[in-house]
Amino acid sequence: MMLTHDVAGEGPSTVVLLHSGVCDRRMWDGQFRVLAEAGHRVVRCDLRGFGETPIDAPHTHAEDVRALLDALGIERAAVVGSSFGGEVALELAVLHPGRVSALALLCAGAPGHEPSAELRAFGKKEVELLLAGDLAGAVELNVGQWLGPDADEDARARVRLMQRRAFDVQLPVPDELGPVDAGVDAAGLARIAVPVLAVSGAHDVTDFREIAARLAGALPAARHLELDWAGHLPALERPAETAELLLSFLAEVTGPAAAAR
Repeated sequence: MMLTHDVAGEGPSTVVLLHSGVCDRRMWDGQFRVLAEAGHRVVRCDLRGFGETPIDAPHTHAEDVRALLDALGIERAAVVGSSFGGEVALELAVLHPGRVSALALLCAGAPGHEPSAELRAFGKKEVELLLAGDLAGAVELNVGQWLGPDADEDARARVRLMQRRAFDVQLPVPDELGPVDAGVDAAGLARIAVPVLAVSGAHDVTDFREIAARLAGALPAARHLELDWAGHLPALERPAETAELLLSFLAEVTGPAAAAR
């Protein structure tokens, strides 16, 4: 099954946008057209179990993205991943290194990360609400957890809509159709040699700030940038500023200077 996706723009470089686990491809509304108008071919997709992509079989998200690249005739792309989408981007870079030219990771998760007590407590509360049938409460828990102080009511409404959609798609699915572990470990991550921008938010859960710093220290071509205004979803909290951040990074890794290296 091909992931539901949108494509915009033309140009020599391709950018793939992978959404967070509380959102779907609509989270990139503030960046999708901006990147395309700047001269990139831009692809955004709904991972399996999110937005308009159903769950119909056991799956590995990174392999689903690789299959989408194949279907679109894309040999290599810069990949932008938010939160869970960042973890998928890392797995894609390890499993198919020739397909990824650069990584921009916005408050990304990482394969094998052991969650903190804070993150475990959040997960426990979410499960309790879902088991009680309180989907609205579980949605609000996520809205409150993942958006920083700069998020306006439009951002909160967007997360509310996308998270509820994810619950509606995922909750009826039997366990045997769930995701299959990609098998990526710390040794695999250490082999990522492409340029990496690891972004964290000063108002985010400590886990994701630590992951960004750890990736910057472990990968040879990575750097860490902490945004003092951001929570966990900067693309929704300050859409225009995040678009400019991505454009600047993409100019470094896809422009003439990058091609000459």
